[in-house]
Amino acid sequence: MRAFAFILLLLPSFLLLDSVHAEQAQELDWDALIPDDFRPDKIMQQFGDINELDDEDPRTKKIMQQLEALWKEAPVVASLDGKRVKLPGFVVPLEGDGKVVSEFLLVPYYGACIHVPPPPANQTVYVKVPKGDAKIRQAFDTVWVTGTLSAKSFDSDLATAGYQLQADEVAPYQ
Repeated sequence: MRAFAFILLLLPSFLLLDSVHAEQAQELDWDALIPDDFRPDKIMQQFGDINELDDEDPRTKKIMQQLEALWKEAPVVASLDGKRVKLPGFVVPLEGDGKVVSEFLLVPYYGACIHVPPPPANQTVYVKVPKGDAKIRQAFDTVWVTGTLSAKSFDSDLATAGYQLQADEVAPYQ
């Protein structure tokens, strides 16, 4: 009986620790996921004024091929590995039944991966929701995701993600 009473006495402390732990997530913006020395604009500079190129110009195709390769291999910020973070973004569902989403890509802008070429790998985050209880109403919902970030890549049919995020919470963006 004493052990049970002791556990009851400690329970508020555990709850307090859990809420403190949740508050310690570092709020990130998308630029924080890009290493300082990552400069894809250098590719663009070698082609001069790209505004003068049309879609049928062979140089346009060459630029796009180089950018796609660079985007897929975009470096990540290794120091973020294992950090508890909170990141806003748009949802691109990968796994779910139309009501519950358990896996998705988090991207920085609307339409990424579907209507336009995917963003660089370091601007795409694969999110796993262990309980499958993400508060997502539809594709491209804007959400806040809180959890532990990994600097590990993930490939899907839609895009390559440079990061993975084990979500503790997915909440509507407000």
